[in-house]
Amino acid sequence: MIDIHDFCDPEWAEWYLMTPEERWRETERLWEIYLTLGGTLDPEPDTQSPFFDAEQWRTLFADGGPSVRAVRRSGV
Repeated sequence: MIDIHDFCDPEWAEWYLMTPEERWRETERLWEIYLTLGGTLDPEPDTQSPFFDAEQWRTLFADGGPSVRAVRRSGV
């Protein structure tokens, strides 16, 4: 019998030995961590596309929002 540890790193072997349900739960957990750390689900722009408009595209700000808004703290 072939041992998967002979062909893969231990981390990948652990993944391959999981059931589909275990992989699904682990994937959900990893997505949650990714989003908590500031990751985004917005697609990367395709600069090779003929429809890419460099003038309209802008990078996202650090907070993940489209812009930063100044908030006044005075009573005005």
